[in-house]
Amino acid sequence: MLAELGVFDADGYSAKIETSTAVDKPDGASSPTVPGEKVADERAPRIFASPLARRLAESAGLRLGDIVGSGPNGRVVRSDVDAAIAAKAASAEAVAVKDAGVKDAGVKDRGPVFTDTPHTRLRRAIAARLTSSKQTQPHFYISGSARVDALLEARRQLNEVSASKVSVNDLLIKAMAKAHTLVPEMNSIWVEDAVRTFAKVDISIAIDSDRGLLTPVLRGVDTMSISEIASATKELVARAGAGKIRQDELEGGSTTISNLGMFGVEEFSAIINPPQSSILAIGAATEQPVVVEGRLEVGTVLRVILSVDHRPIDGAIAAKWMKHFTTVLENPIQIFG
Repeated sequence: MLAELGVFDADGYSAKIETSTAVDKPDGASSPTVPGEKVADERAPRIFASPLARRLAESAGLRLGDIVGSGPNGRVVRSDVDAAIAAKAASAEAVAVKDAGVKDAGVKDRGPVFTDTPHTRLRRAIAARLTSSKQTQPHFYISGSARVDALLEARRQLNEVSASKVSVNDLLIKAMAKAHTLVPEMNSIWVEDAVRTFAKVDISIAIDSDRGLLTPVLRGVDTMSISEIASATKELVARAGAGKIRQDELEGGSTTISNLGMFGVEEFSAIINPPQSSILAIGAATEQPVVVEGRLEVGTVLRVILSVDHRPIDGAIAAKWMKHFTTVLENPIQIFG
């Protein structure tokens, strides 16, 4: 009657109260089913719900039996399912917030996860120069190795008579200068309109100070004695640590030596210090098996990598330089010649 009068519930279905009359069925007879409706267990209480409410509950993973219906005769309608879905979502969010609180508490117990250290003027300058180097100077790399047992013995003998103790790095600096005199094309840099070649060999020394990386220039290395190089290097290292290196001492030169061998680093590639055209990266001298006239023996081997600016220097020139450098290391008498 209500449907005929146009009275419908919120789901668009007739508000007519559903009734049923129990009818005895003969054994084996089947009960009629409503299309689209599942056959319920005859022993379970019947749950009244609109088809739309059933579909919504099934999609949300909800059991109709857990939803309290607000329609006629306790019928489950759409608004009841919507309320149950909202309650389920609120419960899940509360659990997630609780878990996040436990995790956050654990993080707080461990203290800050990072610390920002403001850039110093020197750090900014280093970053700008090295970034410019990689962006504007086309690097290529030449690696080499030399047996340095004779070089180490020469150092030992020098330190027995020298007033200033000589380091392996001092001998390497002198060997670089020697190789530059033998291959003068390496003693050059790229400028806007020309390749500039220097008459004297000036070599920068990479120094790791408390203020950051500094590369003061040792000038006229090709004319200096080993003891003079040793004294000058020690003085530069001391003044770099005290922050007393002048700006003009950081300018000039065509190459740099960077030595990480004292840290056990076997080899690495360094970034050229512009406007220089090369930098030599020195690794640690380690004992390795070497072949001498068909015999295997243990020798001390040093590995180096030369980074080169390809604009003023070609690969063949750099390879020639590396050959002379390693030859000088294996025949240290040439250092003093």
